[in-house]
Amino acid sequence: MNIKYYPDKKNVFKSISMDDPLLVLVSHDSSKMLVAGMDDAFEHIVLLRKLDFKESEIDSFYRIVVNKSGADWTFVCPSDYKGIKNREKRIEMYYNDGIVAITKALEKIGYKVSIDIPKRFRRHFETLGDGSK
Repeated sequence: MNIKYYPDKKNVFKSISMDDPLLVLVSHDSSKMLVAGMDDAFEHIVLLRKLDFKESEIDSFYRIVVNKSGADWTFVCPSDYKGIKNREKRIEMYYNDGIVAITKALEKIGYKVSIDIPKRFRRHFETLGDGSK
């Protein structure tokens, strides 16, 4: 996995040591991870731009905010994820793939924390039935 830090690795690890929240983007294929302290990038889309990615690439990344208390996953499943037409299967695959990719990526920068999907991003789970994931 290629990890890119903004503005640099030293500043990101300073944020980690102070337990400041980090913005993390993990590519769906797990080949890239972009990381910045929240005070350095403010939003995921800004982080993309600062590291010379196009805004339109946002849907090829899992979006996370993390600190020592846990990771919040901005759960937004692209409608073309892996070419899966069936919405339920697509969301289920996105969830399963994301948990694996995010867990591995966060461990690479020293986090072993629970991954939570904030309530406002759980609308997709209504499709899957009980909404308890």
